[in-house]
Amino acid sequence: MTGPDALTRSVLADQVKERLLESILDGSYPPDSRIVETAVAKELGTSQAPVREALRGLEALGIVEITPFRGARVRRLDTAELLEAYVVRSTIEVLGARLAMARITDDDVTALLRIGEDMRRAADAGDGRALAIVDASFHEKIMQLSGNGTLLRVWRSLEPMSRTYITLVGPNSDPQWTCGLHDPILDGVRSRDADAVVRAIERHFDEVRERLAGSLAEVAEQQDHAAEQQATATS
Repeated sequence: MTGPDALTRSVLADQVKERLLESILDGSYPPDSRIVETAVAKELGTSQAPVREALRGLEALGIVEITPFRGARVRRLDTAELLEAYVVRSTIEVLGARLAMARITDDDVTALLRIGEDMRRAADAGDGRALAIVDASFHEKIMQLSGNGTLLRVWRSLEPMSRTYITLVGPNSDPQWTCGLHDPILDGVRSRDADAVVRAIERHFDEVRERLAGSLAEVAEQQDHAAEQQATATS
């Protein structure tokens, strides 16, 4: 039987995992950087056990890689892997949207439109980080409204990976563009038009994938150029 100590440790590990994930997504832990258990435990004022459990959870999500005797490091996701995640996430969200729209209530519509307003405020303020958080909550809300717990769990396993594009695109991201992608989805929700919502979500992911592919290609080109310069300097 699970005792209160084990439950507390599990809750703490979830909190540590969320903190680490935020730090990875905001660039505090860039790709290939090490995450030192003892340092994280000291920073968060906890023991190493929940940190170790949190890192295992992030490894299961594909965000970090744990190597014996070397510890954990942030995985560098390649373009193909991220784009594959978007293809799967798009399909999952289309199914989730159809299920959600079949059972949506007036209160649900109001809640989604309110999140849309929060997105617009963040975009108008030029706050990309706040927008990313609200953006994720909007998509998660649709998945919750689907009423399918299995679908929601699968979505949650992919969402942190696909959200890393925000970190990788960085300064090139455009809050107004990101926010505008959701307007057609919100219009469909407002009119309770399931087909319109599905079309808008498919178009949303098509546009994001296209932009992501271009941005990642640019990042790779910059990294290659920097590596060539370093090789020239040391030769």
